[in-house]
Amino acid sequence: MAVAFDEMTGTDGTIRPAYAELSRWLGQVEPNVLDYRRREAELVFRRIGITFAVHSDVEAQERLIPFDVLPRILAAAEWDIVRLGLEQRVRAINLFIKDIYGRRDILRAGLVPEDLIFQNPVFRPEMNGQRVPYDIYVHIAGIDIVRVDETTFYVLEDNARTPSGVSYMLENREIMLRLFPELFSRHRIAPVENYPEELLATLRSVAPAGGSAAPTVVLLTPGIYNSVYYEHSFLADKLGIELVEGSDLFVKDGGVFMRTTEGPQRVDVIYRRIDDDFLDPLAFRDDSALGVPGLMSAYQAGHVTLANAVGTGIADDKAIYSYMPQIVDFYLKETPILKNVPTWRCREPEHLAYVLDHLDELVVKEVHGSGGYGMLIGPKATTAQLAAFRAKLKTHPTNFIAQPTLALSTCPTCVDEGVAPRHVDLRPFVLTGRDRIRIVPGGLTRVALESGSLVVNSSQGGGTKDTWVLDG
Repeated sequence: MAVAFDEMTGTDGTIRPAYAELSRWLGQVEPNVLDYRRREAELVFRRIGITFAVHSDVEAQERLIPFDVLPRILAAAEWDIVRLGLEQRVRAINLFIKDIYGRRDILRAGLVPEDLIFQNPVFRPEMNGQRVPYDIYVHIAGIDIVRVDETTFYVLEDNARTPSGVSYMLENREIMLRLFPELFSRHRIAPVENYPEELLATLRSVAPAGGSAAPTVVLLTPGIYNSVYYEHSFLADKLGIELVEGSDLFVKDGGVFMRTTEGPQRVDVIYRRIDDDFLDPLAFRDDSALGVPGLMSAYQAGHVTLANAVGTGIADDKAIYSYMPQIVDFYLKETPILKNVPTWRCREPEHLAYVLDHLDELVVKEVHGSGGYGMLIGPKATTAQLAAFRAKLKTHPTNFIAQPTLALSTCPTCVDEGVAPRHVDLRPFVLTGRDRIRIVPGGLTRVALESGSLVVNSSQGGGTKDTWVLDG
């Protein structure tokens, strides 16, 4: 694997301009100050209850996500590349989903195999021919990006269903402002604090036509046992909207209503954090106690907007991901600004043969996997792990894709032995409304805290950083 690009020191070992002030500050601050503030940040997170659940971990059901007190910094010109690439990609994703459930021009053109769509477990035939308000399917997207040099950014995956993590982006900024005011005073940093206002404006903008002038928006959560329930509660509070469970809503006369102490209240937009399968027991899983009976009929009648739309999981599929350059070109007639990682689709015999011959060099992922689970990092794998994955690939090749091991960029990180480079990725959040696309500058930077590790997911021991985009 190539040597990783370090975002502070660059390729020639000199401090890059965006990090000049941070480097000077690090040269002046006492090491024990960093350690003290790191422990102080942990106390704050613990006191306000910022946790996530790890359901596979019997002994530690609720964990703190480790927070690194050194920010990841992007210059304004760097962010411009990312922002333009995100806008382009999300426009293409929305056009693709509309087409897949509509005319299917891309299938007729032979650019995406039909069986990859119609035999896909996340394809929703219920959405065939279904119009959604303003043709927007993905209102909230979390696009995972990695960097490999000064100007090259790759998209690792698209999260078009119910992307999480934005609460950590907002809390990270608040804690940094509290703990490091002197560091902030040395920089002009673009704000992220307006994300809740931007999200609410986006959601209100896609309310069904002909409804209330002040649309009622609610956040639908599976409940307190969900792994990111904290975020659901946090966002509802920040947006000033009701946090509801399925039992709080009901369908009557084709509309969706919320039970309140003052009687039923009509709901126009549901920001749902429940997967398709559980939304409506009459349409999907009949054993779901999380959803709202009849919700799909109200949705299909155009009486309520769901954000994100039903069926957007087709754009999350990692095999579909491999076609994104063709998707961008087909719908927008543009060259992708953000690169795709070269991808071998194990469903194709030639690709599978290559992957099996080079397994110890590649990263292998489940096409519907998330959170770093079900993944093999070949160069770090043991002989037993390689053998186990080889057997999985031979038995169920359609379940996997493979990619080269990218040299993810590194950033200075506060670890037990001091300040050291650690690999990072970035999840910006893209909001698509009736009027425009909104992206707050920055996003959630995730960091692999173990030396040499490329796995940044919090469920796999990764941490988070505040992401600073320099304002001008």
